Amino acid sequence: MSWRGKRVLVTGANGFIGSHLAERLAREGARVRAFVRYSSSNSWGLLDQCPKELRDAMEVVPGDIRDGDGVAQAVRGCEVVLHLAALISVPYSLQAPDSFVDTNVRGTLNVLQAARLHGGVKVVQTSTSEVYGTPETVPITEAHTLRAQSPYAASKIAAEKLAESFFHSYDLPVVILRPFNTYGPRQSTRAVFPVILSQLLAGRDEVHLGALSPRRDLTYVDDTVDGFLRAGEASEAVGRTVHLGTGRDISIGELAELAAKVLGKQVSVVSEEERRRPPHSEVARLVSDPSLASELLGWSAATSLEEGIARTAAWMEGRMDEYRVGQYVT
Repeated sequence: MSWRGKRVLVTGANGFIGSHLAERLAREGARVRAFVRYSSSNSWGLLDQCPKELRDAMEVVPGDIRDGDGVAQAVRGCEVVLHLAALISVPYSLQAPDSFVDTNVRGTLNVLQAARLHGGVKVVQTSTSEVYGTPETVPITEAHTLRAQSPYAASKIAAEKLAESFFHSYDLPVVILRPFNTYGPRQSTRAVFPVILSQLLAGRDEVHLGALSPRRDLTYVDDTVDGFLRAGEASEAVGRTVHLGTGRDISIGELAELAAKVLGKQVSVVSEEERRRPPHSEVARLVSDPSLASELLGWSAATSLEEGIARTAAWMEGRMDEYRVGQYVT
């Protein structure tokens, strides 16, 4: 289907992937309702970085995903809900697990209830590759056992299972997406990729990180957004869980070295104990089998890691005053 004229709700539109998704939908001519977390400063988060003409084309609705009435009002009149609102930091989930249950589990229940209330609105539920923990076999297929190695992962497994239950119990059209690690412009130093680039762009001789051996499957944000749009369109994906990943993994240490090479810099990479996750929480390797996304969505990642590094670095270079160089923001 064409997105032109379609009424689409994007929850978490103030976030990294959500802002890119809302922007892309506006470009496609969709009638975008962008649900952003209310703040006393009236900030729209990362939506503020979208081109003004696209931002002005959206209906921005401040609220709280934990507020069932507010979510129901936001869903009313929509044909598709792309549900991205969530707390996503693994380190912060170790400090505040209650918040992750309230936001990620209760918030998802509110979305599903609202979608059911308003006549079976299609829901694309955002999960994460973290639900696998350290895998038993690689590449990881969608049938792999789930293992929560952090409260964040546990909250996303619970949210997935709620979405699955609404499909089976109420015939609600639901698609569950498990994006592997997405990176690109607008990402904060909550994630390791901007932590690496911020230090390289600041001209440091050493890049300080946590554990260097964990391996991740990195997908450029434009490709992840394309996967969401295809999931929202594909009837074959209803009731299914689908990966968005490249099928290529790289260690954190190798990523730092590759980024330095792309930017033409020579640095040393230093692992610091205090930046590491607790041992039993660290996920050693995440690499996807993307074949189901190709089969059901006609999707595959189009952006090479080298190209994605260059694009993200170019975007960050003029905005270094917005970054806490080298620091993780949990």
